Amino acid sequence: MGSKKVNNEHEVTVRFRMIRNCMFLSGLSVFAQLYLFQPMLSDLCRSFSITPAESSLAVSASTVGMAVGLLFLAFKADGISREKLMGASLILSSVLTITSAFIDSYFFLLFFNLLKGIVLAGVSAVALAYLSEEVDSSKIGLAISLYLSGNTLGGMSGRVAATLVSGYGGWQLATLVIGIVSLALGAIFCWKIPAGRNFSASMTPFREKMRQMRSLLTQTTFISMYVIAALSMGIFVSVYNYLSFLLESPVFGLPHHLVAMIFMMYVAGIIGSVVAGVLSDRFGPEVLLQGALLLMGVGMSLLLVMKLWAIVLGLGILTFAFFSTHTLASRIVSMHAQHLKSSATSIYWLFYYAGSSLIGSLTGIVLVNSEWFSLMEVLLALLFCALIVSSLFIFKYRLYEKSKVYSHRRYGNNDVRSRN
Repeated sequence: MGSKKVNNEHEVTVRFRMIRNCMFLSGLSVFAQLYLFQPMLSDLCRSFSITPAESSLAVSASTVGMAVGLLFLAFKADGISREKLMGASLILSSVLTITSAFIDSYFFLLFFNLLKGIVLAGVSAVALAYLSEEVDSSKIGLAISLYLSGNTLGGMSGRVAATLVSGYGGWQLATLVIGIVSLALGAIFCWKIPAGRNFSASMTPFREKMRQMRSLLTQTTFISMYVIAALSMGIFVSVYNYLSFLLESPVFGLPHHLVAMIFMMYVAGIIGSVVAGVLSDRFGPEVLLQGALLLMGVGMSLLLVMKLWAIVLGLGILTFAFFSTHTLASRIVSMHAQHLKSSATSIYWLFYYAGSSLIGSLTGIVLVNSEWFSLMEVLLALLFCALIVSSLFIFKYRLYEKSKVYSHRRYGNNDVRSRN
């Protein structure tokens, strides 16, 4: 009996390690591919003779595709094997990325990026569900944090690698390299990912799913968090989209390999997520969310100072604050969703990527027609809107809490007497 118990424990440990490592690799691949072109927008401008605003569509096309894919999979994902969907998404997206390295038409490049985003949604749509089903509750926190770390590290390493390789061999070579690496990661994932043991395919009727989504979109809590997610993500992507243009301009004149280092600031994002997660266990995430938004404002204000040290410091603060905001907003959605977590998080990601796509591209028009300072003024105005939304949410939340306390004081004793 003792040896069987030891063998079972060893099997569980090995299985957890394989799940953890595979999900980490999936995060690396997804976000390396999703934001592949963000550090190479200036290269696309030169290669296709387009404006910065038009070049930003290379990023937006992928995130629009992700939003479309997530919306579709919100209705279909529960009827498909989790690990098979993720594996197929990683392989097919890598093939699309490799193919896009040989495209000489900007229209078709955007089309392939759109398709890639739709395909990559297959991982994001079910990754957390797979972990929650297959990992023991005592280890789920570690597994999720490693998956999210893979997301962030993938975004960072993909951007840094793309900038460095494109600086020496052009955007096509950088795209090819990241596509091949992603294909290798996808192959390892398909080979090693354990089959789900606790998943049973089920399909929620379309009308019921629509009813759930309508109910979420009529509640102040969820609308507030969705708007904050869209605005904060749009601001964050806009800064990273266009900061390289400023750093490569005559104002700073930085070479490619130094511009690549700005994406190392994603480390601050990992720290921001962890700090926000820990603090939200002690304090209300609602108040912390407003503090994170204010901190984003501090970072953005430093980006108006035309000194390299101020730009670096401001970007670090902005990155830390954005990932804190994202962590807190998504936690609030999860806390309040109860039995509608799947629908609530799907809509959250939809707004998140929609904000990235729309704001990330439209703000490029401001940069083209004006200058860096005008762009930052627009982004600060959007942040102010997010702060107003968070203030209204906190005000209503506190009114709700006070009404609960009042109701308890007024009717609590009567309830006790009636039970007795």
